[in-house]
Amino acid sequence: MSPSGAPVRSTARGASKWTAAPDPARLTPYEALKKAILSGEFKPGQPLVENALAEWCQTSRTPVREALRRLEQDGLVDSSDRGLVVRKLTPEEILDVYDVRIVLEGTAARVAAERRTDHDLRLLRLLLQKLNDVSESDRDSMVEVNEQFHRAIWKASHNAALLDLLERLHLHLARYPGATLSLGAPGRWAATHREHKRLVDAIDKRDGDTAHRVALAHFSNARDIRLELFADGLPEG
Repeated sequence: MSPSGAPVRSTARGASKWTAAPDPARLTPYEALKKAILSGEFKPGQPLVENALAEWCQTSRTPVREALRRLEQDGLVDSSDRGLVVRKLTPEEILDVYDVRIVLEGTAARVAAERRTDHDLRLLRLLLQKLNDVSESDRDSMVEVNEQFHRAIWKASHNAALLDLLERLHLHLARYPGATLSLGAPGRWAATHREHKRLVDAIDKRDGDTAHRVALAHFSNARDIRLELFADGLPEG
């Protein structure tokens, strides 16, 4: 919204006629643009015009230009013959990202089994219980606690480089609608919870081989479901 409270009109080609502007006191241009891309407010392939975005962010072009440069480095923005655009969604990208993610998640699970502390294990057990208590009808909570659980495994590896790579991959997948837990296959949530429990048990026993094997299978399943979600065009959630 503008300082007067009126909506700011976006003049970027491909943008919707009216877009609610971010609060510049709360979000930097980088944070506001990233949020708009990840939420789908800025559509894949939409041109990103500096002048219009500066007006939308209620700032000058310089911080917007810097934000777009960072978003391009993040892989959320691409260069095209029309200038910078929101990166398009493709099944090939899902496969590429999961090819890497499966390897890294398996490595994180193995290393977590070797390096985890008692505190790490208590946190994983706590999150495992929270996952067990979540209702299957509450998909937002399912997704939130599931992300907390997997991040706890990343952190239990105590490997900053691995954590950074996994966060970058997560950023790419966050652009895709739907969540792999929300596909309506009977027993999907129960099967996921059993996989999570086997993973925590292996980390508890410092059994790196089993933790690695469970993580590979878990995220191979997630890849297949993510592709199905993309093909079906399910709504966000």
